[in-house]
Amino acid sequence: MQTFENVWNNVKNVFLQFHWSFVLELILLFLLTYFVAKTLKDNNAKRLIAAYVLPLFAVAVLAMFCDHVTATGFYVFLLVFSFFFLNLFNLEIRKSIWSGLKTRKDSKTMARASKSAESVVRADEAIKSVVKAVQSLSKGNIGALIVLSNGNLPKEIVDSGVRLNSNISNQLIEGIFIPKAPLHDGAMIIYGDKIQAAGCFLPLTKRDFPKDYGTRHRAGIGITEIADVSTIIVSEETGIVSVVKRGVITRYVDSEALNKFLKDYYWKEFRSGVER
Repeated sequence: MQTFENVWNNVKNVFLQFHWSFVLELILLFLLTYFVAKTLKDNNAKRLIAAYVLPLFAVAVLAMFCDHVTATGFYVFLLVFSFFFLNLFNLEIRKSIWSGLKTRKDSKTMARASKSAESVVRADEAIKSVVKAVQSLSKGNIGALIVLSNGNLPKEIVDSGVRLNSNISNQLIEGIFIPKAPLHDGAMIIYGDKIQAAGCFLPLTKRDFPKDYGTRHRAGIGITEIADVSTIIVSEETGIVSVVKRGVITRYVDSEALNKFLKDYYWKEFRSGVER
């Protein structure tokens, strides 16, 4: 039997001969006892907590005052005693683990679905605004050139205009292309649900086209030949709406066809954003 003086000396030696492994042991012991106690509490076995903690405390006291109970003996007792209690609720523990994994998976799925739903709403709002603006510009024979970018336009083209990074609205689109407005002669660049820039200069196609294809049409075709983008063109002379994709122009596009054209763009743009 150890005396209080011996116990006190042992305690002092712990701090005088301090080592990080001792801290690690304490942390592991605390985590194990906490996990067992929490398991008992979560499974409506609060009365067993005392039956678990009190014997541990008693053995710890014996380890300090009795020569026959070593620290190693205490650790072995703690592990065996703890696993005995955990084994009583092994089914509940497994259910809890699987439930936790399923909850994490469901949370990720819900977050992804929420982000996807938000993207669809943003896309629908952008499509409605662009279609409404193009219809208005077409009726008023106001020329317009809109580039649907995927963020892969050469920097010098974007910088050739004025950066806006504004939310898409039909009023803003129409206002930019009003004749004699500072930016009406250049191209508007839409990237996702933002108007990235306006008044930009685009390279002209080098292919031969009919004479009624003016500079605006040639620029709208030319940019799709050097970059993976699509364009919407409103003729200033006739109000005819055209769309261009990969150098191929489609004329006389009505609102329904334009809506489908924009949906194809936004489906790819926002779908890639959700996957990222």
